[in-house]
Amino acid sequence: MLIAVETSEVLRMRENLAAMESLFTQSPIGLALLGPDLRFLRVNDALARMNGVPAAEHVGRHLAEVVPGVNADSLEALMRQVLRSGTAVVDARRVGRTPADPGRDRVWSCSYAPLLDRGDRRPLGLIASLVDITESQEAHGEVERARHRFALLAEAGTRIGTSLDLVRTAEEAVRFLVPQLADSADVQMLESVLAPDESAASTRGVLRRLAARFPEPTAPTAQLVPGQTFQIPLDSAYERAVAQGRPTDLYTSDLPALFGGPRAEPLRTYFAARIGSARLVPLVARGKVLGTITVTRLRDREPFDAQDRILVDEVVARAALNIDNARLYTTQREAALTLQRSLINHALPAVDGLELTGRYLPASAHDVGGDWYDAIALPGGRTGLVIGDVMGHGIHAAAVMGQLRTAVRTLARHDIPPARMLSSLDAVVADLGEDEMATCVYAVHDPAAGRWTIARAGIRRRPSPPRTGPSASSKGRRAPRWARAPTTSARRRSSCPGRAPRPLHGRSRRGPRPGPRPGHGAARPGAPAPRPAPGRAVRRGPRTAPRGSAQDDVAVLVARSLR
Repeated sequence: MLIAVETSEVLRMRENLAAMESLFTQSPIGLALLGPDLRFLRVNDALARMNGVPAAEHVGRHLAEVVPGVNADSLEALMRQVLRSGTAVVDARRVGRTPADPGRDRVWSCSYAPLLDRGDRRPLGLIASLVDITESQEAHGEVERARHRFALLAEAGTRIGTSLDLVRTAEEAVRFLVPQLADSADVQMLESVLAPDESAASTRGVLRRLAARFPEPTAPTAQLVPGQTFQIPLDSAYERAVAQGRPTDLYTSDLPALFGGPRAEPLRTYFAARIGSARLVPLVARGKVLGTITVTRLRDREPFDAQDRILVDEVVARAALNIDNARLYTTQREAALTLQRSLINHALPAVDGLELTGRYLPASAHDVGGDWYDAIALPGGRTGLVIGDVMGHGIHAAAVMGQLRTAVRTLARHDIPPARMLSSLDAVVADLGEDEMATCVYAVHDPAAGRWTIARAGIRRRPSPPRTGPSASSKGRRAPRWARAPTTSARRRSSCPGRAPRPLHGRSRRGPRPGPRPGHGAARPGAPAPRPAPGRAVRRGPRTAPRGSAQDDVAVLVARSLR
């Protein structure tokens, strides 16, 4: 019986040894058995391949002696802790290079478990298992970098292009790039894009700096001032990038071509001594090259890698679209301003019996509406004053305003009464289209009779449907497209006719408003009439409409009788 028991115990031990042997020889996981002194007692072939050292050369040696290119000291300290505490450690990271792959850092997940004596729990050594997780770590790193890249692009979308001001948009681009992605950034626009109306010979190959950010103290900032222009060097990286519309890296060999001449010596010296890497990215929007953005990193910072280049290029692409939007808006606004200034009669004519002054204030420095005012000499020494507003902003509103102003002057010179004149003007509005809306106040001053005759027509904030029933003002015809029929007032009489300044004003919010109501703004008969200088108060006003009416254009025309 005793022999049978001993035989079964031997068989079980043999099976355990065979399983242990199979585990060491067939497992794809790196396995090692270490003694209490942390010297290798045995390693399997998988670990030998990971370390690039034959299994036999591990035995009797410490980890630092076998693979000195990994964080061996910290791992051995962790193994001693496992032996002291008798507690296993899972997923400790081993990082470094081994003879198996000396040109690349790799990452291993290591687990250590103590081997304890069954009787007194004395540590006999420990067993280590290693799994190469380099690929999974790299994939995780790619995901994190992509998440970071998307977060930066989202941030760029909120920080670049907050306005339609061209220079401000360029400044927002450099403030975002520095210091998050670069140590300096320089935005240059092609002069042919900024000034398309100039001759091609004067703008060909000329760049204008819109914004630059060089916070490094030794940078020659005096030669990097916004507003400066320079010629693109022939056969240079700049010329190729602009011609091809493709980003390119800049190298020390490019400096002589980029910064030629003795005046550029400080730039050449600075870039050669302090800049570690540089990239030139064209500003391309809607298939057109607008200019370039140059970004650099100092020598004490990691140079641009492939991921950095992709991120910089994407940020610049978004900035280019915002810059182009600002450019197009600026071009359209300047065209509208030019058109409106050519149509508004800023120099009011001298007329008998009246002192006139007027002023137009746009809603902001970046917006132009369809307001206008005018003074027209009429037969019999009378004067016609008109002020109006076309709904909307931009070139279209200014163009429609010009047509209405011309029509008013034409009709007024035929000595048509104010109410009839506005009704005739309604036909002009109808010809312009159903969607055209405007307001107008037309006043005729008769100094001989001491009378003001005023007619007005306009829309409400919520236009009412056209009226078809008869009214005192429309005489049974369909109400005009003013959406409020012309009304006339001839009650502006006084024993001291017209002595107080009489303002006519127009103001537009979501839609234009009518002018002053009949019976309002006139001096009462017999009341004293102070004589302030009408032009002084108007000229002292702000250059744009007040902040509380940021969406409003304001036009003012003031008249005072001199008799």
